[in-house]
Amino acid sequence: MIKQLSKYVNIWKLNRLHENKSVKRDNIMNNIAIGDICIYTESNSKNQEKVLITSDSSRNGEVSIIQNDISLNEMPGSLYIHVSPNDIEKGVFDEEFVFPVNRQTFVHKEQILKKLGCLKKEKLIEVLKGITFRQTEIFYKAVHKTAMEEKFDKASSRVSYAGRVFDEKEMINLVDSSLDFWLTAGPYSKRFEKKFVAKIGVNYCSLVNSGSSANLLAFIALTSPKLKDRRIHKGDEVITVAAGFPTTVNPIVQYGAIPVFVDITIPTYNINVEMLETALSKKTKAVMIAHTLGNPFNINEVQKFCKKNNLWLIEDNCDALGSQYGGKMTGTFGDIATSSFYPPHHITMGEGGAVYTNSKELKNIIESFRDWGRDCSCPSGKDDTCKRRFEWQLGTLPKGYDHKYIYSHLGYNLKPTDLQASIGCAQLEKLDDFVKARQKNWKILFNGLKHLEEYFILPEATYDSSPSWFGFFLTLRKGILFSRDQIVQYLESKRIQTRMLFAGNYLRHPVFDEVREQGKYRVVGSLGNTDRVMSDSFWVGVYPGMNDDMLSYVIEQIHQFCQ
Repeated sequence: MIKQLSKYVNIWKLNRLHENKSVKRDNIMNNIAIGDICIYTESNSKNQEKVLITSDSSRNGEVSIIQNDISLNEMPGSLYIHVSPNDIEKGVFDEEFVFPVNRQTFVHKEQILKKLGCLKKEKLIEVLKGITFRQTEIFYKAVHKTAMEEKFDKASSRVSYAGRVFDEKEMINLVDSSLDFWLTAGPYSKRFEKKFVAKIGVNYCSLVNSGSSANLLAFIALTSPKLKDRRIHKGDEVITVAAGFPTTVNPIVQYGAIPVFVDITIPTYNINVEMLETALSKKTKAVMIAHTLGNPFNINEVQKFCKKNNLWLIEDNCDALGSQYGGKMTGTFGDIATSSFYPPHHITMGEGGAVYTNSKELKNIIESFRDWGRDCSCPSGKDDTCKRRFEWQLGTLPKGYDHKYIYSHLGYNLKPTDLQASIGCAQLEKLDDFVKARQKNWKILFNGLKHLEEYFILPEATYDSSPSWFGFFLTLRKGILFSRDQIVQYLESKRIQTRMLFAGNYLRHPVFDEVREQGKYRVVGSLGNTDRVMSDSFWVGVYPGMNDDMLSYVIEQIHQFCQ
C-alpha cells in the first residue's frame, strides 16, 4: 500500500515538472518580440543556434528569424548587419553576431527554446531597415530594371526626349526617408545641400520645391530692402531673352520690373552679347538668362558687362547642370544661380530645385523668402541659434517679441520635402556619368546628322565650354522644301519625341497680351533669330536612358525623311 502510494506521488511530481516546463516554454513563446536574440533548434535536431526574431507571431504560430552567421565577417559587401555586445540590452554577451538580412526564414515559435536578450532600439532599426532595403532592391530588379532593359524595337518602341534614370539606390533612399517619416525638409535635405555645394563649387545651396520656385527666389531676393542701393525696385529693368522657358522671365514681370528682351545667336542659341550695351539704360539692375539646352552663354562677356555696370547676374542653370565654361561649372559665375530637378533634367527628385550663391547675405535673404519671409534663420526644429531669441526689437514690434515669428520679407513656403531630397542624394552621385552619357549621345547624333547640313544648321558649343547637353537642337535652313512642322509630325509618327525651344518667342504667347497692351517690357533691336527658332527649330533627346539602338533609329528616320 505504501509502495503503491509512493508510486503515485512520484508520477504526480513528474507530471508537475512537465507542466512547469510547459508553462515556462509557453511564457517564452508568448513573450518573444521583434529584436529578441534567442536560442533556436531545428525540428528533429539537437543542434541549437542563436537567432534574431524579426516578426511577430502569425496565427499559426510562425515567426521569422535570421540565423547568426559569423563567417560573413570575412565577406565584405554582403547584406549583413554586424551586432556587437554594446548593441544588446537585457542580456550579457561577450561575443559578436552577424545577421544576413537576405536570409530570413520562418520557424514555429515552439522551436524557440530560450530568450537571451534583445537589440537596442537603434540597432533594431538598422536591422529592420536592412530587411526592407533588401526587399526594395528585389522589387527594383524585378520591376523597374527589367523594364529599362527591354530591347529596343523599331516597330513599337518609343524614343523619349528625356526621362528618369535611376536604380535601387534612389528607391532605397526614398524608402529610408519614408520610414523615418520626416515629412518636411530634414536630414536628407541638409545632406544634399552639402554635397551639392562641394560638387558645383559654391558656398551655399538652398533646396526648394521646383526649378521655377528657384527662379522666383533668385529674382525676388534681389528686391530685398536689405540690399539697400542695389535693390531692384518696381520699374527697374532686367535684361533677358524671349527664347527660353517662361519662368526665367515670369518673376520679373510678376514683381513689376521691366524685362528687356535681346535676340539670340544661331547656332549657340544664347543671348547675343553684342546687344548688351544697347540694352543698357539708367534703370538696368540685372541680367537674368539661361544656358540654353546645356550650352553655356558667353559668360566671359556677360560677366564683364555686369561687373562694369554694377549689375546683378542670375544664371538660370536649370538645363545645364554639369556644364563647364573655362574649366569651371556653370552656376558658379553669377551672383545667384538656379537648378531644376524635374524628371527630364540632368538629375531628378521628381519635383525639386535649388538656389545657390557664394554670398552669405544673399543666402540668408533667399531662405527668408523661401521660409514664409521670416527674419529668423533657425532651421526647422531648432530654436535660439542666435542666442537672442527674445531680445530683438524690429519694426514697431515690442522689444523681445519671439524672433521665430518676426517677418522681414513678403515670403512664400517653397521648401522641399526630405522624400525629394533623398532621391536627389542618390542622383547627385550619378551626375558625372550622366554628363558623360549626354555628351556621348550628342556626339553620336552630330556625327550621324552632319551629312545633312544642306537641310539643317547643326548646334555648336560656345567657345571654351564643355556643355552637359540637354538636347540636340536642329534649325532648318532657309529655302528647303519642307517645314519644321512636317518633319516634327513625321518623327512623332515614328514614336520619336520632339520638343520646341520651350516658349520659342515668349512675347507672342497669349500670356503677354496684357503685358503688351500695358507696354511693360522693352525689345532691343530685332528678335529675328528668336522668331526663326520659334518657326524653324526643334530638338530631340540625348538623355542617359537612350542607347545606341535608339540613337541610330533617330538618325535613320531623319535621313529617311530628308530623302
